[in-house]
Amino acid sequence: MGVISAASILIAVCVSFIARLLIYLINLVTAVAFYQDPLLQHVSPANNSLGIFVVMVPVVGGVVVGLMALYGSKAIRGHGIPEAMEQILTNQSKIKPSITYLKPVSSAIAIGTGGPFGAEGPIIATGGALGSTIGQILNISHHERKILLAAGATAGMSAIFGSPVAAVFLAIELLLFEFSPVTIIPVALACVTAAAGHRYLFGTGPVFAIGHVVEAPGNAALLIYGVIGSMIGLGAVGVTKIVYFIEDMFERLPAHWMWWPAIGGLFVGIIGYFSPRTLGVGYENITDVLSGSLTVQVVLSLCILKFASWAIALGSGTSGGTLAPLLTIGGAAGALLGSLVMFCFPGCGVTVSMSALVGMAAMFAGASRALLTSIIFALETTGAFGALLPLLVSCTASFFVSFSLMENTIMTEKIARRGIKTPDTYEQDILEHIRVEQVMKPTCTELHENTLIGEVHKTKNDVASASGHFMVVDDNHRLLGIVNGHALYSGQGDPTEGVGSLIDAKIPQVNATDTLKAALRTMTNAGTDVAAVRGTGDNRMGVVTQSDIFSAYRADMEKHQRSTPISLKRNLLKMWIRR
Repeated sequence: MGVISAASILIAVCVSFIARLLIYLINLVTAVAFYQDPLLQHVSPANNSLGIFVVMVPVVGGVVVGLMALYGSKAIRGHGIPEAMEQILTNQSKIKPSITYLKPVSSAIAIGTGGPFGAEGPIIATGGALGSTIGQILNISHHERKILLAAGATAGMSAIFGSPVAAVFLAIELLLFEFSPVTIIPVALACVTAAAGHRYLFGTGPVFAIGHVVEAPGNAALLIYGVIGSMIGLGAVGVTKIVYFIEDMFERLPAHWMWWPAIGGLFVGIIGYFSPRTLGVGYENITDVLSGSLTVQVVLSLCILKFASWAIALGSGTSGGTLAPLLTIGGAAGALLGSLVMFCFPGCGVTVSMSALVGMAAMFAGASRALLTSIIFALETTGAFGALLPLLVSCTASFFVSFSLMENTIMTEKIARRGIKTPDTYEQDILEHIRVEQVMKPTCTELHENTLIGEVHKTKNDVASASGHFMVVDDNHRLLGIVNGHALYSGQGDPTEGVGSLIDAKIPQVNATDTLKAALRTMTNAGTDVAAVRGTGDNRMGVVTQSDIFSAYRADMEKHQRSTPISLKRNLLKMWIRR
């Protein structure tokens, strides 16, 4: 774990500088594409003076991205996280090293030419590719390579947003599919390192500074924010369905997939001509929505047109992230709902800023079902820690609606269509909670190692015939091993030798107090489906087979799946009878 942790820290340092370079590259492409001026500082494409010619800028970017995908790697298409999840689940966390440079370059071109994406998706994909590449160079196990992939990916998120805790939760909820010290410690160290890189390279303030103190709301307002969260959850379901509907429409086009980003870019350019705020990353849009400084008309336009531009561009298969657009759309929708509530119920304690923050986080929670990530991310990137309760209630409500109405999320739908099942629960390992002595077959058929094989042939032992094994012990009654009953009775071995000579060396030994998981691992390593069980105290010795372990697993699963309908009438009757 020390080596993996050290490698994770090194990866995080590299990813931090890659993140800074990515932002520089996006700024450069934006400045050249919209202002014909090679600048490295941030300029918003919304202030361009290209007029109708702005329509062609995203088209050119789409053509370049399509060519890079065709002649470089098709893996650069998409928004990063689903692709990383797919490699973890199906390819032993192996990502092509070329993605390390192709993904950020293609994303910088797509975003810099007006693509309505965030920089977080590309840097997450880039960090994951770097972690996977380092893991392949080190020639480590695929589980350790998964840790490095997750460390690199989440370090990318932490480097862009300065949100290390949210990045750790992102790894748990969307990448690692487990929670253990062996995995969490390297990932946490990588996220902290990248957060330090963010402070050094980007600044120390929150990314989406609201500009005023956010006070904790009262109970009435808290209830309203929960309702807003549930409505945003409905919106998250609709957003996900529409995005993949558009993707299906592109699949039916007669044109080669290389041209799809250019076709999507055409729509992005048209929408950008009428609403310049929809072009590019638009982090300033999120800040403006959270501050409550925009008019209702601007927020409504941003909500609808940003969504339309992003959904078409993402469905076309270009390169870019989903987090920033989801935050923009959710924040705008929350601000609109908050304004409506304030108009209908003045003095209820609801504010536009809090509604926007709640909508922003709830949209991410509903679309990705990364509940804890959404809550912590909103707190870390805004510094509005007084919003903890509204975020908790709204994101939970959105999560519940999404879970009830949608099988897959915006992150998992793509890989689910390829037949890949994504884990959605973190259940205890049943085999770690059942001991061998609870399922083993005890036997009293014991033979001393010096008992002659010929003497055993003279007897017929029904117990041994049923279990198929003899337990061979020494003078101190210690288990030496197992003799297969069939081998003993079929005449194998010299009748003048002791039964100890027939001990099957392949059959391993386990303790009665060992867990079934440990026993199964021992049998797997030995290449056999049976193990001898050493008894403790008054426990008898015996054998355990893989079939015994599978039966115990099935019985425990059936016990947990069996449910009894809740009956208030029956429970009250039982209480009355007891009285």
